[in-house]
Amino acid sequence: MITKQPVLNIGLVGHIDHGKTTVLYHLTGVWADKHSEELKRGITIKLGYADVIIHKCTKCNQYAIKKTCSCGGVAEPVKYVSFIDAPGHEMLMATMLGGAAIIDVALLTIAANEPFPQPQTKEHLLALECKGVKQIIILQNKIDLVTKEKAIEQYKKIKEFVKGSVAENARIIPICAQQDVNIDQILEEINTIESPKRDTESKPLFLIARTFDINRPGTEIKDLQGGVLGGILKSGKLKIGDIIEIKPGESLKKKDQTIYKTVKTKIIALRAGKNELQEVTPSGSLAIQTALDPFMTKSDGLVGCVAGLDNSLPEISYTLKLKTTLFKEIVGAKEQLKIDPLKTSEFLMLSVNTSTTIGKVMKMKGNEVELALKIPVLPFKGDRVGLARNYQSHWRLVGWGEIL
Repeated sequence: MITKQPVLNIGLVGHIDHGKTTVLYHLTGVWADKHSEELKRGITIKLGYADVIIHKCTKCNQYAIKKTCSCGGVAEPVKYVSFIDAPGHEMLMATMLGGAAIIDVALLTIAANEPFPQPQTKEHLLALECKGVKQIIILQNKIDLVTKEKAIEQYKKIKEFVKGSVAENARIIPICAQQDVNIDQILEEINTIESPKRDTESKPLFLIARTFDINRPGTEIKDLQGGVLGGILKSGKLKIGDIIEIKPGESLKKKDQTIYKTVKTKIIALRAGKNELQEVTPSGSLAIQTALDPFMTKSDGLVGCVAGLDNSLPEISYTLKLKTTLFKEIVGAKEQLKIDPLKTSEFLMLSVNTSTTIGKVMKMKGNEVELALKIPVLPFKGDRVGLARNYQSHWRLVGWGEIL
């Protein structure tokens, strides 16, 4: 029986222009780049979403997204999953890290017709390690553009490259997304992945990755619908009618200072894809329609916040204590640079759940550091935080930290 909520949240990651959005389209039938700037520039800028029910043909056992198989047989539903399309551009690394915070499985997409490895291929693999994503499938895309010998040569390079990483045992699937070659193999591999154990007993924590105003321009005031929150429920349960609080919440200017005000609202509707739900548990991507003024949620106005039941969330924090692990060298840049130890008073970009903030190193003791934050966060003990350092006007991943 197919669940009404996706059982897995799957992220497409990798270097820019390696075909992630095209892969997603052929996996789901949805073109995730909908933002006007994305359509104009042909790249992913914001996190894109889509979901699909995977089917298996009763006649030829092939996997597909349609009820009727190409062989003419009937395909039965076997698994409901959701996808996130993360940007590959180096300038959008913070957005990619936010996406990595809410996925269970990653599809690392690599173009067969480009030199390997590309900068963001390496950086995205490290980002998955930062966020603790261990389930990875590697897609060797655009194999129609190279010879068999070149494809095999790159395959061997990929196998060597992932040794010792979180992707060491990942299956590598050669595909041509544009022509639907081996898309069924991706679906079959996804179907073999077991859903992670979900925490339904703890207090509900909803990580907000996107927020929307779904009203069309010119909508009458009486017909306006409340703001929508998109993301995942990390723990607990939520139901229609619950009063929730959102932290850090709304940012306000007061006497040249930015203060944060907790936002409280009521859940009006819950959706997973096209399914309307009365109650939700931790799973794939979800949408919460609220009674909020849609002005507050337009243009991702509350991205990076956490939602929970009223009066249940901890206080926001302007400091963060971490136990840090640094990589050996910086990746993503044209040249490889050794990573120096962290220093007191230096600034780091921190990816905390789906939020991004800047932290100043205030205290250090061995690999433990305390940082003062420019934008407050909701810290949860044990969570992983991505650490980036500014090199030549670009934020580069240098390691990760565990919240103490």
